[in-house]
Amino acid sequence: MKLVGVELRRIALPLVAPFRTSFGTQTDRDVLLVRAVTDDAEGWGECVAMADPAYSPEYVDAAADVLTRFLVPALAAAPELDAQRVGPLLARFKGHPMAKAALETALLDAELRALGRPLARELGAVRDAVPAGVSVGIMDSIPQLLDAVAGYLDAGYLRIKLKIEPGWDVEPVRAVRERFGDDVALQVDANTAYTLDDARHLALLDPFDLLLIEQPLDEDDVLGHAELARLVRTPVCLDESITSARSAAAAIALGACRIVNIKPGRVGGYLEARRIHDVCRAHGVAVWCGGMLETGLGRAANVALAALPGFTLPGDTSASDRYYRTDVTEPFVLADGHLAVPRGPGIGVVPVPERLAEVTTSTTWLPC
Repeated sequence: MKLVGVELRRIALPLVAPFRTSFGTQTDRDVLLVRAVTDDAEGWGECVAMADPAYSPEYVDAAADVLTRFLVPALAAAPELDAQRVGPLLARFKGHPMAKAALETALLDAELRALGRPLARELGAVRDAVPAGVSVGIMDSIPQLLDAVAGYLDAGYLRIKLKIEPGWDVEPVRAVRERFGDDVALQVDANTAYTLDDARHLALLDPFDLLLIEQPLDEDDVLGHAELARLVRTPVCLDESITSARSAAAAIALGACRIVNIKPGRVGGYLEARRIHDVCRAHGVAVWCGGMLETGLGRAANVALAALPGFTLPGDTSASDRYYRTDVTEPFVLADGHLAVPRGPGIGVVPVPERLAEVTTSTTWLPC
């Protein structure tokens, strides 16, 4: 296929409630959407970079800039394209996996739409629906946290993830276990908020029978995670440390994790995400699909990925109304704790034009 042009569209979406983690509080999302137009079809991708470089070095303005000045022109120069060639064509540009992922996804969506094939089937999905977990941010008080968890369990979510940081860790976990019992699938996410010196404190989480503790140490400290894994009983899960299939293989070889959270935007796209899945599955390491507050466009592709056989734990593939009162696509709705895998070609969903227009703050057309 030949790339005709790329549209970069910025949209602004308020969250239904502030979402606080160890690296900050979000009240809205400044989202960069990528629409790739080819001679056969068009496709959508979502860049998951945040407004500032707090979670990762990438941020929305930088993603828009690198797409405009480097990534899109590199693909425009190719006489013929397919999604498998996007990664190699962009490899000479260092970093920027979230921007690259958005562009690759848009091309992959367009290619599969032209062929009439769903993304889930292309990736190797084995399920028609995936179990949904929910991520619960840091709260102002324990009672507020318990009310939030109760609401999510009543809604049918099959797994609860609590964001933690120093000063908000053992007691919130204890309170949730005491209130809701040991049968609730429960895990915690530190977003790199601790150091290896906190190992004894983190071991205090062991009696609560958690599924995992996610990314407790800095993303660069893989050896520290390997040491921590020997000091605590709770399985260590890596998130920010996993940037490729190669880094996943190295972390597994070092004993730094027993579980991996795969975020397609963080690793450069869904094709690399599938490679990470394959590496982990070959080594008996469980994986699950993380979330980055995606709209329905990113959520659709995440749900397709989460339907692969190695995804044995519920992911952060929450329903649309977990974050947004009105999504830019038809909403994803929880049914018996699961989200249905889109069956249409490509990612299986498209934006609702009226809704998209309401939340758009700017558009840029890059002709090829």
